[in-house]
Amino acid sequence: MVLELTRTYFPEGTNGKLECEGKKICNTIELPWKKNVRRVSCIPEGKYFIKKRYSGKFGWHLEILGVENRSLILFHPANNAQKELNGCIAPVTKLSGPGLGLMSRKAFKSLKDMVYKSLKRKESVELIVKS
Repeated sequence: MVLELTRTYFPEGTNGKLECEGKKICNTIELPWKKNVRRVSCIPEGKYFIKKRYSGKFGWHLEILGVENRSLILFHPANNAQKELNGCIAPVTKLSGPGLGLMSRKAFKSLKDMVYKSLKRKESVELIVKS
């Protein structure tokens, strides 16, 4: 499975559209681009792999692997990038401003279910981030 995240950058945050084989899955919000600085920047554009991960804070979620100089970059629910993200990506149902979205839990559940089905079939899940 190949997921494509196409971004639009703003000073206050980064908005995106996440697609699989040309079909839109959801929108996304992230921190603004600040040269890949930990906790304040979105991750660099590029190609990554995704795996299942569990934590007490987020339960079962998705981890993005192979981000240069970064670790624990996740897909998890959030509606405000500046207040709720430290470099991770939040799926949202609807964008409401730069780095802002609505109904993140709903969008996250759809994405997680889709990715988990693919992983259960032993398929690799690739994420391509571009602008």
